[in-house]
Amino acid sequence: MTTTLRPTEPLQHNADGTRSRRYEVCVNSRPVGTIRIGTHPVFGDAVARIQKLRIEEADRRRGRGTVAVLAAEEIARGWGCQRIEAMVPAEPEAAFRLATALGYVVRNRNLEKPLGDVPPGLPEGSHARPMTRAEFGPWLDKGREDYARSWTERGVPETEARAKSERDHATLLPDGHATPGMLVSVLEHEGTPVGTLWLALRDEKAFVYDVETDAAHRGKGHGRTLMLLAEAQTIAANKRTLGLNVFAGNTPAERLYESLGYETKQYALYKPLL
Repeated sequence: MTTTLRPTEPLQHNADGTRSRRYEVCVNSRPVGTIRIGTHPVFGDAVARIQKLRIEEADRRRGRGTVAVLAAEEIARGWGCQRIEAMVPAEPEAAFRLATALGYVVRNRNLEKPLGDVPPGLPEGSHARPMTRAEFGPWLDKGREDYARSWTERGVPETEARAKSERDHATLLPDGHATPGMLVSVLEHEGTPVGTLWLALRDEKAFVYDVETDAAHRGKGHGRTLMLLAEAQTIAANKRTLGLNVFAGNTPAERLYESLGYETKQYALYKPLL
């Protein structure tokens, strides 16, 4: 049997500058699923994304998804793309196993934790305060640099990484220090600043965008305290789910989040198109 992709629409030129196209996944001309391929809104035409892939239940576990992904990669090469990316759920595991078997590499994970009704307390000697306007500028500059570096260390060209960092920070903090729904805090221990936390309060959830212990104060448990602060602020805002992103290879952070009960919900993967 032959598995192929059949376009179901013309190539789309979208308002955000990306291209995309939907296809049927066919076996001997019989539709067995759908796939949508597009280019990246930040990284541009050099990067493709598998935006959606679905194989009908009766045709799963027969290699249809594998062939569909490989065919999508060929289409992306034809578009001139040098890299392809995908987001896959942690459950069920089939999509993750398929992607990694085809050479996709985990760049980062999205994690979540359900919270209770009682905010956790901070250790003795530790307390939090809002970041001042004077502190915000240097913190933001460092955050942009660190965020861009996290992407370049994981295969993204520097110009693309910097563009993403600038765009993400501008989108999330349009009013800087005064952006509604954003809490930027400084953790102090016995009167000394030891770390920072950036928490976003969303409709039903909260999300940690950045958490960092100052280099001189690492290894003393302040990272855990910052995460307890994030949970306390989330509960105080009447939200009961806290999410965050962790880059692959950041072993201390991964261990910390797992020890606190965070579970992976989604993987972000990429593959060079040689």
